[in-house]
Amino acid sequence: MAIGGKRFAILLCAEDSDYVKKVYGGYYGVFVRMLAEEGERWDVYRVASGEFPKDEEIGLFDGFVITGSCNDAHGNDVWICKLLNLLKKLDSLKKTILGICFGHQILARALGGKTGRNVAGWDIGVRAIHLSSPSSSNHFSSLKIPATLSIIECHRDEVRELPPKAEVIAWSEKTGIEMFKYGNHIMGIQGHPEYTKDILLHLIDRLLNRDLIVESYAKEMKEKLGTCEPDREALRKLCISFLKGGL
Repeated sequence: MAIGGKRFAILLCAEDSDYVKKVYGGYYGVFVRMLAEEGERWDVYRVASGEFPKDEEIGLFDGFVITGSCNDAHGNDVWICKLLNLLKKLDSLKKTILGICFGHQILARALGGKTGRNVAGWDIGVRAIHLSSPSSSNHFSSLKIPATLSIIECHRDEVRELPPKAEVIAWSEKTGIEMFKYGNHIMGIQGHPEYTKDILLHLIDRLLNRDLIVESYAKEMKEKLGTCEPDREALRKLCISFLKGGL
């Protein structure tokens, strides 16, 4: 790490699949590949396994990224309750936090919002989301981010109600709160900017094997996936710009 380089922590809320471990070195590797730049240090805390940063370590980090998870953000597992307390502490310190999928939902819950099952059911595949933030539109324009982005989705839960003072910054026809921001230091994204299509294909198989989706739906989603591409570079740019400069 270069002297004076920024330092970030990934709060890992999922167990690595064999495929992701083999191809990308785990979800940590997936996120580092998308977000890390030269001279930075990236650490990982496996919070779903009970591994959390100590109070004296929090100040070492310039920002935190919360990953997706197979768990429900509205659940009360011991580690989820501990994560909620950590996020409240990070917010009070005005630490920069980016939440992805489960991370987006748990952030909203920690800040006073509400999460739960999406009444429309699973959303799996590449979906168009529409940026809609008056306060951030100049920032998006300066990054040359288009007003509509395609992002990989894989969720059946959603943020149902925003925390007080939070702002919706993207929506889709399936999910009303695709992205939100809270102050200039917190941003949640319901989709997966870090996913590649091959990761999603393997995840669809895992969901099918666990009887969480039916075979006809899995087949339909796989076929649709072959016809569209996520805007990975624009999403990467958006995430890096937020983590390292705010909104």
